[in-house]
Amino acid sequence: MKEFIKNIIIDENDSLPIHSDGTVEVREVRPKYNKNNIKSLFDKSPLLKYLDSKMGAISGGDKTRRSLGNIYAIYSILHFYSKDFYNKPDAYREFSGYDYTKLFVFFRGLYGGEKLQNHALNSRVNGEFKNKIVQESGNELIVINDGKYALHIDYLYVDGFDISRIAIRIIEEYIQLLAAKDSKLISDIEELINMKSPDNKRAKIAELLNEQSEARIFEIISYSILKSHYKNTKVFFGFSREELSEQYLMLYKTGRTNANDGGIDFVMRPLGRFFQVTEVISSYDKYLLDIDKVMHFPITFVIKTMRDKDTVITQINEYIEQKSGGMRIIRERYKDAIEEIITINELRTWLDALDNQSVNELLHDINKYYRLELNIPFTDSES
Repeated sequence: MKEFIKNIIIDENDSLPIHSDGTVEVREVRPKYNKNNIKSLFDKSPLLKYLDSKMGAISGGDKTRRSLGNIYAIYSILHFYSKDFYNKPDAYREFSGYDYTKLFVFFRGLYGGEKLQNHALNSRVNGEFKNKIVQESGNELIVINDGKYALHIDYLYVDGFDISRIAIRIIEEYIQLLAAKDSKLISDIEELINMKSPDNKRAKIAELLNEQSEARIFEIISYSILKSHYKNTKVFFGFSREELSEQYLMLYKTGRTNANDGGIDFVMRPLGRFFQVTEVISSYDKYLLDIDKVMHFPITFVIKTMRDKDTVITQINEYIEQKSGGMRIIRERYKDAIEEIITINELRTWLDALDNQSVNELLHDINKYYRLELNIPFTDSES
């Protein structure tokens, strides 16, 4: 349980009547937990446990996806529920759900919600919730009813206590922490741009490029370094020897971080190379899934790890061998689809090799794409 979630639960309990034995009374219901045993309430709430599992971005750990789609799908329903049905279980049991449009408009207006789609409402939350929190036979968290949505009542109460407002406070605190983190990073980028020494700029960028980097900033910095690294490499293309022309390699970012883009983050012209950024190092199954998504077209994986690339390659090959069961056709299918492995070590080496002008161009790209991720207007004059 994250510390801020624990503090919110304690604060909610402290605002309720407490008997001499330390037991909290909630509208004539006596839960078995007390103010000194908050974990009991948390452990009994699949909803709070699910929210906790989706809020890793504030601590900057290995898996730092923001999960705003899933969180806002829940929050949008909670927002209206708390106004209409808080502590009214009988009335809520007769409720048919909130209209999709009402919920969609609401979460699109939240911080970072402008580009979110409807996947979380329609299936993603329920799939994850059953897979990670409750048994497959458990009830779905979001009840879908012909374009209307509600949260299952089983997950809104713990020992007769309506926890919806605790969940709302947790989500709102999470968003405030994310907004503060974004603001700090924008400030750091602006400070970087205003630095006079190119060496200091390189050192600061290298600091941002680490295993604890938030997913979006890691992808953006990786892209900016790779774009600068490849830009002076020339190739010759043409439909015949007489028509060969000199072209420089160009790297293109294909979409926003976390976008449902089929596993492709960057594409290189004119070679047509695919690049996929990943932060998963504990299981290599995701790598094979990414390869499957593009029908085994070769992919360069850019990995958020300080392990040396040879170690990573060895581990991936061992995993492929294990998955193949010794079958050559499966082994070659995946091994041949891994074009290159790039780790933080290579990125930092290539960063150090950039000339001063390239470092400034790299900072321009970092500033530009991070602001676009946050839906902050950007003009070239800002960098």
